[in-house]
Amino acid sequence: MRHPFRILFAALALAALPATAQDVYRIDPVHSEMAFSIRHLLAKTSGRFTKFSGEIHLNTKDITKSTVEVTIDAASINTDSTMRDNDLRSPKFFDVAKYPTITFKSTAVKEVTKGKLEVTGTFTMHGVTKQITFPITDAGTGPGMQPGSVVAGFIDGALTINRDDYGITTYSGMIGNDVAITLNVEADKVQGGK
Repeated sequence: MRHPFRILFAALALAALPATAQDVYRIDPVHSEMAFSIRHLLAKTSGRFTKFSGEIHLNTKDITKSTVEVTIDAASINTDSTMRDNDLRSPKFFDVAKYPTITFKSTAVKEVTKGKLEVTGTFTMHGVTKQITFPITDAGTGPGMQPGSVVAGFIDGALTINRDDYGITTYSGMIGNDVAITLNVEADKVQGGK
């Protein structure tokens, strides 16, 4: 029979070990892009959000245990037209006074092939929450610009959402319903973030 104190000490030792080899990365908005395009009459109009933040918890041993959370400032929408941007911020579209943020929180990360990921999670925009999945390429990690710093890259993310699903229906017919979203992310490793 094993001594009860030995069992207790063994359990305490296991509890003291880190559960996963996980690194924390903070999204660098200056070197990242959250952009979109949508049909307007017979052409397409594009834009982007300029203010966003987020953290990626990257599990280096099991990518499926990685997570990502992102918050976008809806008022930071920029289509290079002040008049249009103000219209998009109004109650006719994003209604940023009522719904100031757009958020994403992952629920699953899957590696489809080497370096090719599918990220699934809850996406909330204009007060509506839906589950979405988007493919993105894991560009790996490497040295940052500052001595000793490390960055991670996730590029060529793409998905299409229907704005009607989120209650943004103004000018339906003149403006397309499908919104093509592209994502490119560079993130800085948080020192001591394991």
